[in-house]
Amino acid sequence: MQASIVDLRYKMNDILKALNRNESITILYHGKKKGLIVPTTKTPVQHVTDHPFFGMHKTSKKESVPQTMKNLRKGRYHDL
Repeated sequence: MQASIVDLRYKMNDILKALNRNESITILYHGKKKGLIVPTTKTPVQHVTDHPFFGMHKTSKKESVPQTMKNLRKGRYHDL
């Protein structure tokens, strides 16, 4: 897609839609190329079930909440 400086100002919504379609936008100033806007790479959507704390109670030893928090917040040298 090509866009002039005026398009950047008045048609920003169209430019953002083009970026969502992974199109790069060439910026024109008086008909000459001045720059390029490229879309960023999209990060994959992470599902809740992929988080390490999801379902942690299944593998735990059925300890109390305060004990679990104490174990999670251990010091650098694993306080005894």
